[in-house]
Formats: sequence, C-alpha cells, structure tokens
Amino acid sequence: MEQRISLVTLAVADPDRAARFYEALGWTRVDSEPGIRVFDLLGQSLALYPRADLARDMGISETELGTGAMTLACNTRTRAEVAQVMAEAEAAGARILRPAHDVFWGGHIGYFADPDGHVWEVAFNPFSPLSAAGAFRWAGFGDTPANPVDDGA
Repeated sequence: MEQRISLVTLAVADPDRAARFYEALGWTRVDSEPGIRVFDLLGQSLALYPRADLARDMGISETELGTGAMTLACNTRTRAEVAQVMAEAEAAGARILRPAHDVFWGGHIGYFADPDGHVWEVAFNPFSPLSAAGAFRWAGFGDTPANPVDDGA
C-alpha cells in the first residue's frame, strides 16, 4: 500500500446539514453521487455519508460503527489564524471543545466538534511551516535531499 490517505469519510446523521456546516466554513462542494456530499481538499477529499449507509456498506450495525477516537487537523500559516478558524467554526455551528491556546512544544492549538461530533484540531506549528499552496508535512517544507521542495500543487 502506498503511503497516503486519499479520502476521509465521515459518518453523519444528515449529509445536507453536515454539508451546510462545512460550506459555512467557506468550503466548496463538488458534484457527487446521490446521498453523499464531497469536498475536494489539497491532495485528498472529505466525504459526508449517512451513518446507516456506511454501517450497511461495512456489513455492521450502526452501534458497532461507533464514533472512533481521532481528530482531523487543519494546520494554519500563523498563530492568529487558529483563533480566526475557531471563531468561523463556532459561527457555523461547531461546539468549541477547547479554545485556542499555547502548548508546551511551542505551538498554538484549539479543538472543536462539528455538528455530528467529529473532532477537529486547528493548529499552528512553527516547526512545520505549510507550503505556498497550503500543503502540510510533519517536517515542513524546505529544499533538502530528505525534504525536497514539492508543495503538492
């Protein structure tokens, strides 16, 4: 398997309501099959899919589907942008789990939950600057043999 994530699918109660939340954050939806709402991102896509349908596709009950313990992360270019994104999320209907704050390792982060409870981390990491196109790499972008300049654009 190649080292990549192509598509993140979130199980949601109401795809239209969920799509309105992400559209309120300024995201643009792309055409997709009936019943699913899709947003193309930088190098992958985010799909919003009815919980019952996802459980059926997997061959399990909705109860077995659970919620998963994970976060989705959106890294920002600046420390100030974390608070800006958190405010946009709250205005769109997110529940703020933890406001933007400094963390021990030198970054600045905040957490919110979307209307279906999916947890997002908004983070500024001064040690992992984004590319000009906004792509993220753990070690940041720089022109070295181990980390050649390639912003994914």
